[in-house]
Amino acid sequence: MTNSFNEFAKARMFLVIGSNMTEAHPVAATFLKNAVMNGAKLIMVDPRKHKLADFADLHVPIRVGSDIAFINGLMHVLITEDLYDRKFVNSCTVDFDALKEKVMEYPPERAAEICGIDAEMICDTARRLAAVKPVMLCYTLGITEHTCGRNNVVSTANLQMLLGNMGVECGGVNPLRGQNNVQGACDMGALPNVFPGYQKVTDADARAKFEAAWGVKDLPGENGLMIPQMMDGLVDGKVRGFYIFGENLANTEPDIRKVEHELASAEFLVCQDIFMTETTKFAHVVLPAAAWSENDGTFTNSERRVSRVRTASPAPGDAKPNWWIFREIARRMGQHWPSDSGQAIWDDEISVLAPQLCGIKYARIEGNGLQWPCPNEEHPGTCFLHKEGQFTCGLGIFIPVDWTPPAEVADEKYPLVLSTGRRLTHYHTRTQTGRCEGLNDILGEETADISYADASALGIAQGEMIKVSSRRGEVQVKANVTHEVPEGMVWMAFHFREACANWLTNPAFDPITLTAEYKACAVRIDKN
Repeated sequence: MTNSFNEFAKARMFLVIGSNMTEAHPVAATFLKNAVMNGAKLIMVDPRKHKLADFADLHVPIRVGSDIAFINGLMHVLITEDLYDRKFVNSCTVDFDALKEKVMEYPPERAAEICGIDAEMICDTARRLAAVKPVMLCYTLGITEHTCGRNNVVSTANLQMLLGNMGVECGGVNPLRGQNNVQGACDMGALPNVFPGYQKVTDADARAKFEAAWGVKDLPGENGLMIPQMMDGLVDGKVRGFYIFGENLANTEPDIRKVEHELASAEFLVCQDIFMTETTKFAHVVLPAAAWSENDGTFTNSERRVSRVRTASPAPGDAKPNWWIFREIARRMGQHWPSDSGQAIWDDEISVLAPQLCGIKYARIEGNGLQWPCPNEEHPGTCFLHKEGQFTCGLGIFIPVDWTPPAEVADEKYPLVLSTGRRLTHYHTRTQTGRCEGLNDILGEETADISYADASALGIAQGEMIKVSSRRGEVQVKANVTHEVPEGMVWMAFHFREACANWLTNPAFDPITLTAEYKACAVRIDKN
């Protein structure tokens, strides 16, 4: 997030796009709902009329995968009606002319046709956004989990810069992280292209710095593999050893049958986790790890806040802290890593090597933590980024992007579009929540959410068992007929193994990020 959760209470308007915050991010959603009840405005852009729509001044029900066309249509209106922030654009950005040329190709009428809404709704949305300043934009996986996910994210940044909503309190572009400490993992370099602190592996100076710190030579100067490339490599032999740390890939990756074949092809597979999962069944070695409440360390949340985690109970059996496991493997490979605690790792290594974390030490995060960037120990932390239009690269760069359809669209054989996501009751593949009887009592099985129109056309009653099929597989599941889902759409989650949406989803990926298109694939429904 460029901004902070404490700004929600002061925000005047929110634009929430591609995010069912109520179920996927209930704490953040509570902040937003409280703000709305205190007078803030909310525009919600989402194919589904989920529960957040009850708080919205305007719900814009665009088609799945049409976000870029919609945002380009908004920017067309803002520019042609001279509603954008000329001062910010002229002083803090570059390449406006290129953006203008592109969005002129998306008049409201064309954008509306792609999005499946009225052109006037696009004009109305643009005018509402321009009438309030600043606007806080929030998004989640409804933006990123597309074959155009990177371009979707770029579009949100284009819009906020055009409106002059960057570098100010209660504005910005705010992706809500979907899992605990995802932000922290990225900060630590758990990505194939960066060292800790987002220092690029392709940068010779960065490599020299880490070679000296780690006592090694010749660190690779090319980006590593992403998950889909690793999985493909298990089959063709380019990847011989595969180490899975805290991921249940056999349920979370698209096209489960393909994933199972890939995992079964691994020459040597290690899983490090707190429970046995569908993925550990393929492992040659399972390393038992301590859970979050059995660890001492830090988490970093969506708003870049580094907070302390303290041990609440001892780890059971042979389970060990993750850092201990990694250190022991290194020791048995002949390497000596001196740090012997979470604090030593942070204070002596992380905060020394990552510039934006240099001012964050254990002694300073005893209370409410600190938000990076925090470059020195006198710095108070940073609530919002890009203050006064000062971007990391200097000026903000407009990047024009074109709308592209999903990799798989509805057709005669598969006439419906499946989109997937999370439900409030359970968490991901239920590795943890599936062991809680109370939560299983609340939600003990998956459903396929369909519209009243489609249910009527197919003769399907509420709670009836149906078969949902795609080109990759099929599942038997109960129908949930609901007003939340528009005609032509099916919505499912991936919490339950037997009816997991990922038996159906399409292993098509964004060409840059290699994020899978979980939000759109073609399916059909048949009565049992």
